[in-house]
Amino acid sequence: MLVLDSRHAPSAQRAELVTTLMAETSAATVTLAPHADLHARMELWQLGRLALFRSESSGMAMSRDVHRARREETPIVALAVQERSTARHEQFGHRRTVAPGRLMMVDLSAPFAFSWATSGASRALQVPLDALALPADVVRDAGARLDASPLAGLVARHVVDLFEAADRLAASEQAAAIGSASIDLVRALLASTSPRGTGVHGETLLARVHEYVRQRLRDPDLDADEIAAAHAISRRRLFALFADAGSSLEQTIIARRLEAAHDELGRPGAGHRAIATVAHECGFRDAAHFTRRFKDAYGMTPRERRAAAEAGG
Repeated sequence: MLVLDSRHAPSAQRAELVTTLMAETSAATVTLAPHADLHARMELWQLGRLALFRSESSGMAMSRDVHRARREETPIVALAVQERSTARHEQFGHRRTVAPGRLMMVDLSAPFAFSWATSGASRALQVPLDALALPADVVRDAGARLDASPLAGLVARHVVDLFEAADRLAASEQAAAIGSASIDLVRALLASTSPRGTGVHGETLLARVHEYVRQRLRDPDLDADEIAAAHAISRRRLFALFADAGSSLEQTIIARRLEAAHDELGRPGAGHRAIATVAHECGFRDAAHFTRRFKDAYGMTPRERRAAAEAGG
C-alpha cells in the first residue's frame, strides 16, 4: 500500500507535505535536508502481525523524544536493512553508522535519532514488541550487538527477499503464516545477541534450519543429511530440535513446499502453469504424490486451486 509519494504534490507544497506526512507516519520530528529534487516515497504491506515498511527520500533526519515515545499505543520494534545511502542511528546511548546491506534495530517506543545525508532508502520489518516475547533488556541491548550474531546475514537476506515479493506475499492466503515465521526469525536474532545464553542456542539453531529449508525448497534432494551437515550437527540433534518444538523435519519440509505451491497456483495468471511444472519447482519429484498431499492439506486438488484463482475465488 502506498502511504506517500511526493510526486503527487505540487513542487511549491512538496516540502511541507512530505515533512507533515513523514512526521505523522513515524510519530517523530522530521527535518528535510535542502535538495534540488526533494522527494519521498513510503510503502506499507501487512503480513499478519508483521508490517513491511519501505521508506525512500532525499536527505532527512528524524527523531523522537521521550514525550512522543510515551504516547506510543502499541510498542513496535523495527528491524531494518539499509537499502541505499549510509544512515546514522542513535538509541539507548549507542551511535551507529549503518551501511547499505547492514541491519539496524529501532525500538519505536523509545527515544531515537535517525538520518541520512543524501538520497537514501530503507526496508524495515515492524514487529509488535509483545509478539517477540523477549525480556525488555534483551530487546534493548540487541541493537548494539546485531553484527555479532551468527544470524545477522541470514536475517538481512530474508528481509530483502520479503520486500522483493511484498505485493504477492501480502495478497497471499499465507501472508499471516509468513509474517509469523518472520517474527520467529527476528526473535531468534535478538535472542542470539544476549550474553545470557540460556535456551538461546537451540532457538537460534532451529530458526537457522527453518530459513535454510525455506531457501532450498526447490531442491528435491534436500534431506536431513544435507541440513545437518550445513549446520555442523548430527542427524539425531537435528531431529531432536524439531521434536522439542512439537514438529518433524519431514513434515515441515512438505508443509513449506505445499504452501509454496498453493501460493503459486493462486497467483493471477496461473492458468497457463502445468501442475507438474509447479510441483517440480516446489521440490516434488512426483506430480501424483504432490496432488495427493495437496488435497490432504487443502481439501482441493491443485487443479481446483488453479481454477478458483482464475475465476477470482
